[in-house]
Amino acid sequence: MSELQTHFEKATRDVQTLSRRPENVTLLKLYALFKQGTVGDSSGKRPGFTDVAGRAKYDAWSSLNGMSKDEAMQGYIDLASILLKI
Repeated sequence: MSELQTHFEKATRDVQTLSRRPENVTLLKLYALFKQGTVGDSSGKRPGFTDVAGRAKYDAWSSLNGMSKDEAMQGYIDLASILLKI
């Protein structure tokens, strides 16, 4: 396992221990970076307009299409470290 992967996994665990729930925009960014870092580009159909949360998640993830997994993992680590300092 690479050092980046190790730091990424630690960041995902650390985010679960936040004392305050981040704003929805920040949660969507974390979700998108996590999905891009673990799965890669978005796939499947975009959820319908009645699935507001699913649609927001899909849109956030698909906005990162083309970003490498390593870039996404580093972005997640960076955002997590900011949230953990607050």
